Amino acid sequence: MTLVAGLVMTLLCLAVVATALIGLRGLASQYNVDRIVRVTLKTIHMLKNEQIPPVLPTQGIAGLQVVRPDGSVKSSSVLLRGKPRMAVFQPPDTTVRQDMVYCDSALWPDQCMVIVAIRVYSPEGDYLIYAADPVVPWYVDPRVDLLLLLGAGLIITVTTFGTYWLVGKALRPVDAISEELATITGSELDHRVPVPKNHDEIRRLAETANATLDRLEEAVEQQRRFASDASHDLRSPLTAMRAEVESALLDVETTDWAETGEAILASIDRLQALVDDLLQIARLDSGAPGRMDPVDLGQLAATELDRRRHRVRIIRDLQPGVIIMGDRLRLARVLTNLLDNAERHANSLVIVKVYEEDLCGVLEVVDDGAGIPPDKWEHVFQRFTRLDAARSRDVGGTGLGLAIARQICESHGGTLGIEDSVKGARFVLRIPVSR
Repeated sequence: MTLVAGLVMTLLCLAVVATALIGLRGLASQYNVDRIVRVTLKTIHMLKNEQIPPVLPTQGIAGLQVVRPDGSVKSSSVLLRGKPRMAVFQPPDTTVRQDMVYCDSALWPDQCMVIVAIRVYSPEGDYLIYAADPVVPWYVDPRVDLLLLLGAGLIITVTTFGTYWLVGKALRPVDAISEELATITGSELDHRVPVPKNHDEIRRLAETANATLDRLEEAVEQQRRFASDASHDLRSPLTAMRAEVESALLDVETTDWAETGEAILASIDRLQALVDDLLQIARLDSGAPGRMDPVDLGQLAATELDRRRHRVRIIRDLQPGVIIMGDRLRLARVLTNLLDNAERHANSLVIVKVYEEDLCGVLEVVDDGAGIPPDKWEHVFQRFTRLDAARSRDVGGTGLGLAIARQICESHGGTLGIEDSVKGARFVLRIPVSR
């Protein structure tokens, strides 16, 4: 940034110097012409008073000539004695003066001269007075150029060092943030970047970085808890199967192998259910999109209820024609998980409702069990949730069903939560209807 600032200031100063030189050259050129004109006016005064000497004083210009009406040189400055007239042009009849620039003339080879011609009226004819001086060069004057360059150099130097100091001061907090971020590893996520005192963009950057680190630490901690809980739940059925097999092998002859096989199959079923839930979680976390087809929510609920074996009484209140867009298999998984949860905790009754409300298809699953305390309503949707109350994860549940159900609902642009109920728990799903 310092280099860019120095380069920009250099270009800007060069542009200013060039503009100044152009302006100064214009002023100097006009001053030079005015000076030549003043010399010619003095010469006119001498001519009118008939005081023209054979050799004219130069008066600070390169050349001066007085030309008679017949074209011969009457008088000239020292350097032009005995030489022809310096120019042949004359002012037009409408004016008494004309200025021209002559380059590479016979009197001044390899040089450009400004020549001013003035007509002087007299009874015997018009006299011409020519005065000449070199054209002002493009650089005007070396001393002016040196002064401009020194000023530009000073400005560039001050700007470059000032920018270096200011940028260094401004980016010092960024360096501190970068150094702190470089020390953060997967096992040390409790570090946070320093927040500058000034309320500027860098402070907002630091605050955003710290907020991101907070979310990252929370996500990693959830992953660790998830891995710990998953390994514990995977180990439980394996331990149960191992215990059954070891117990049977201790007394092979008296062991009821049918009973042992049924116990092992129960553990296998639990293990398979857990693995299936883990695979479903992995697919949902990967963001893999499902099919989006029109689904009649009431018909889907009826189909799932018809194919299940119920452990409690089921009351249906299914409104037909509630059409939503979604993946039929995933939505069926949501209903299955909600029904499994409700039947495990119901005393004797589960109510399933489908209806449309506020442009949303609504599915309610209500049980008559012990219910869930309001402060635990969100907690039950976390993975591997364990509640201290009677609805804590029991045999047959993996602790992932409600988490999977909510994640599927959210992937369909809907919501799944718990709402007030007279008795038991009331799970309510809402997904926008298709028009």
